[in-house]
Order: sequence, then C-alpha cells, then structure tokens
Amino acid sequence: MSKRPIGIFDSGVGGTSIWKEIHSLLPNENTIYLADSKHAPYGNKSKERIIDLSIKNTELLLQKDCKLIIVACNTATTNAIKTLRETYTIPFIGIEPAIKPAALQTKTKAVGILATKGTLSSDLFSKTTDLFTSGICVIEQVGEGIVQLIESGKLNSEEMKILLQHYIQPMLNANIDYLVLGCTHYPYLIPLLINMLPKHVKIIDSGEAVAKQTQAVLVQHNLLNTKIAKPKLQFYTNSNTEIMSALLGNSYTVEYLDF
Repeated sequence: MSKRPIGIFDSGVGGTSIWKEIHSLLPNENTIYLADSKHAPYGNKSKERIIDLSIKNTELLLQKDCKLIIVACNTATTNAIKTLRETYTIPFIGIEPAIKPAALQTKTKAVGILATKGTLSSDLFSKTTDLFTSGICVIEQVGEGIVQLIESGKLNSEEMKILLQHYIQPMLNANIDYLVLGCTHYPYLIPLLINMLPKHVKIIDSGEAVAKQTQAVLVQHNLLNTKIAKPKLQFYTNSNTEIMSALLGNSYTVEYLDF
C-alpha cells in the first residue's frame, strides 16, 4: 500500500475530466493535479516544445513525491510519453484517442475524430489509426480554438456552439455513428454535442479506460492505497483559478502556482 499521491498533468483544465474518472474509481487515492494553462494548448506546439513542457511538469510532480504520473493530455502522450518513460523510473499512464473501440463497433463504417493538431499529426496516433481502421472512413477534424474557449471560461458560449457545428457537420454528412473525442478538454463539450448529434451517434472519450488502466498499474506495482480515509486532493494552475474551480465545483480548492 502507498499513501503517496497520484500525479496528473495536462495543458490546462481539460484533464480534470480524467481526474474525475480516477477519483470515482479510486476514491482513497491522494491526487495532485497540474493545469499548465499558461502554455495551453499544446496541440499547436513543436514536438520538442511539448517534450520540454512534459518534462517540466513531471519534475514538479516528482518533487511532490508522486508514485505514478498520468499524462492527462492526448498531445503530450502522443509526442512525449516515450521520452518520459525512457527518462524516469516512475510508472506513466498515457492517453490516446479511443479510435479502436469506435472502429470495432461502427455499423456505418464511418467515424469522426475531434482532436488537436498535435495529436492527429503524431506518429503514435497514425500507427493506431492504421492498425484498426482498414475499410473505415475516418473523418479527422482539428478542434482549432476549442481549448482556448474552454480555458477562457467560454464553454457554453454562442461562439463555441457555432464552432462545434462547423466541425461536426462534415462528419454528419459522412454518416458517422461514432464521434471520438481526442482531447481531455473535449468531454466538457458532451452536453453541447448531444444537442447537435443524431441520437444514434455515440460519443467516446478515454476517461473510464484511463481510470481502469491506472488501477491496474497501481495493483501491478503494489502502490494501491487501500486505507479508507479522506483523501488529499490538490489542484494547481499557473493561470486563472476560477476557470478550474467552475469545472470542478465549489467543494474543491484550486491554488495558483507559477510553473
């Protein structure tokens, strides 16, 4: 058993969607969440810059004695996790767009994926897509501007609705029956998307799968915290604390940290 915290980082507040799944499945675990909103989004940065930022975040979480680190960012996972695993001995959990379940379950043989440029152009995403989407039409859409709107507190704005409609319409024209959300910010769009999509179109994100993988790795390394006690849940951002507080709810404290 280990009471040491699980570390989580993302290029902003989006990875809190992953944190919620982890906390739901593993309620005893202490957690530390880093929102690197100052450098969001990672999706339009070079691979070298993404790796540098991921190392910076990892070093800070290691200073805080984390036992496992979740890279709660599709772009950071697809561009930097190989380097992180080669550099550090701590276990890392990464996040990839859930293209596999969508490809295996589609009836119309057409799936849409909404993700950042950094994720869609990565080698890791390309390999996964090539492996599972033979004979399937995959409509890829870079979600330009979505992360910036969420990070600035405009999740439910008219601007967001117009942008989403613009991105989703070509997918509907192609008769998709699955929409894959390839960025941890995007699960916060699900209520908006449900109103835009026909009822037969299913939305898939990676949160639940990441939580289950985290549990499995903790068990494998004998790091699971089985002590039933009130967990210490720490949230840090290097930008506006109110944005993350609004997404988490008022029962959690978000602290400003310059990193």
